[in-house]
Amino acid sequence: MQPYKGRVLVAGATGRTGAEIVKRLRHYGIDFRLFVRSAQKAITLFGADAAGILRVGSIQDKEEARAALKGIDAVICAVGSNPADPESPPPSAIDRDGVQQLAALAKETGARQFTLISSLGATREDHPLNKYGRVLSMKLEGENTVRAHFNTPEYSHTILRPGGLLDTPPFQHQLVFATGDTISGSVSRGDLAEAAVHSLTESNAKNRTFELIQGEEKRQLSSSEYFPKPSV
Repeated sequence: MQPYKGRVLVAGATGRTGAEIVKRLRHYGIDFRLFVRSAQKAITLFGADAAGILRVGSIQDKEEARAALKGIDAVICAVGSNPADPESPPPSAIDRDGVQQLAALAKETGARQFTLISSLGATREDHPLNKYGRVLSMKLEGENTVRAHFNTPEYSHTILRPGGLLDTPPFQHQLVFATGDTISGSVSRGDLAEAAVHSLTESNAKNRTFELIQGEEKRQLSSSEYFPKPSV
């Protein structure tokens, strides 16, 4: 992989998927900043040297999000609601409104790429998960706003819809990328993180949406061909 040369903001960096994304950005030596709600949690996860790259706030707060985006060239958004927790903001506030606001502000402040971690099944209104605050439908609305703002050669997006997320070691399975929201399965958070970081430089990922699951067990020797070419 050719490392990305700009500065990346990771929104939701202290979540389990966000933390894996940070690992891969560090692995490739990419310049990044962390947009988090808790500085203490971020320092606990990433070490005291992370203090200088923290941007503390919420994607629900317009001015906090705008400040976090200052000087940012690309965004990887790994935020997500927790419908199982009645004390947490609902999916409409995070997966729809928060993502929509972050995408609009990212475009406004000069970011040129936006990678969004969404969910497999986002287009399936009858999916069982939609019983919980219509979470998948809210994610789809967030996706649509990202597409609207970042959908040219100069301002591009990648939307990744992973299957069930596993806290298992990455690079142990072949990966299956699909379009059309017709597959099902699961995937390692580490593999998802690798794909998110690759999307910053991979031309086949630009302005496309992928469902992503793991295939057969087979140790990966290279992740240089993560995204399939568009069909003609």
